[in-house]
Amino acid sequence: MAEQDMNTPSDSKCMSIVLAGVGGQGTLVAGKLLGTIAMKTGLDVKVSEVHGMSQRGGSVITYVRMGCKVFSPIIDEGTADYCLCFESLEALRWASLLRKGGTMIISNEKIRPLPVLLGKEQYPEGIADTIKEAVGDRARIVEINAKDAAISVGSAKAVNIVMLGALSVNTNISESVWEESIRETFAGKPKMIPMNLEAFRIGRDLAR
Repeated sequence: MAEQDMNTPSDSKCMSIVLAGVGGQGTLVAGKLLGTIAMKTGLDVKVSEVHGMSQRGGSVITYVRMGCKVFSPIIDEGTADYCLCFESLEALRWASLLRKGGTMIISNEKIRPLPVLLGKEQYPEGIADTIKEAVGDRARIVEINAKDAAISVGSAKAVNIVMLGALSVNTNISESVWEESIRETFAGKPKMIPMNLEAFRIGRDLAR
């Protein structure tokens, strides 16, 4: 399949995507799916996962870089074209990675970390507004209700695919390539394919 324009910055010829969430939200699956899409569109790709106590709700971040030639999977501060934040607090944690003119898509779900559950700290309010004020016109901030969208198709675990649907409308990769990649990613669990395709389409609608 021929390489497609991915709205990649002209100076770097590489798209940098950050997937940030907590353990169990499927950031690693989303990274794998993006890798499949890159290969289908003829792009070089590198994926790197950095996570803490992912089995206990700890922070999980996945870096995906794709382009004509990718030498490193690491995304430095102020260089991410897209940040997909599967949980609100993670958006605040990783906002500094977003480049000038980049896009951050935030799921408004709140997963309270242990210090908040123990009453030692308070969960910040108005996170999306705080980030918008901080970046000003430097970047585009989009907030969606990904969890409710995922539940509407049958599983809260489909949040990752809702988020990828929201990302997809910001690229020039055809919808069919995204859907084909979803089918391949879940080929071992065929009963999950229709649900995830619907989650993807809802994510696209939410981001438009």
